[in-house]
Amino acid sequence: MSDLAPHLIFMLAAAGFFAGFVDSIAGGGGLITVPAMLIAGIPPLQTLGTNKVQSVFGAASATIAYARKGHVHLRTQLPMALMAVLGGSLGAALATIVPGDVLRAIMPVLLVAIALYFALKPNLGDVDKHRRITPFVFGLTLVPAIGFYDGVFGPGTGSFFMLSFVSLAGFGMLKATAHTKLLNFGSNVGALVVFISFGAIIWKIGLMMGVCQFLGAQLGSRLAMRTGARLIKPLLVLVCIAFTIKLLSDPANPIRLWLEI
Repeated sequence: MSDLAPHLIFMLAAAGFFAGFVDSIAGGGGLITVPAMLIAGIPPLQTLGTNKVQSVFGAASATIAYARKGHVHLRTQLPMALMAVLGGSLGAALATIVPGDVLRAIMPVLLVAIALYFALKPNLGDVDKHRRITPFVFGLTLVPAIGFYDGVFGPGTGSFFMLSFVSLAGFGMLKATAHTKLLNFGSNVGALVVFISFGAIIWKIGLMMGVCQFLGAQLGSRLAMRTGARLIKPLLVLVCIAFTIKLLSDPANPIRLWLEI
């Protein structure tokens, strides 16, 4: 970190805090931190690995805040969190096998669909509704699958967890947000272990940003608990749209290349 100019260190600290704030409410923290680290000149592999360090801090901070208020019960949700750990570690280990171009092409379409669902779906609030899938099947299939995606690619994981909790598990928005943070923590831990084994971590930067993200997540989660779906729903839609624009702005995105043919 001593090799970075002071203004870049400040930028990374600010990015970590803001990412923690946004991610604790609607996900999408990686949309802020990954570009910031790349702008600071950190190589792509170290960016992904270091991003997992500070993401663990943010997810842990939000999980603790929600758990203290009873929105998620850590002991009963531990098996599901372990499945997220498994999925995240497998995804990170097998990242080189999964074609990245396919993921970059599918992501904008999925995020637009998620944004439309939450924007247009009526009666989305903080009250639980009828669930369409049992917790056992949910934890055995969707949780490790989304965790696997988090290890392979990462950005948008929180949105996928949110959609699954609301549309299939019948959770209200606030409860879904709380449980999303727990599972996001699990998948981040699983992926982090793999990145550590490959030596792809810049610890000083990751820990510095992690502290900032921890503080931002504390502020964001408390605000979310105070306002509930009135804040979570519009911010989730905005995050999905912003991330879609960010993906499509990349000249190497497969969708842009296909449209230019």
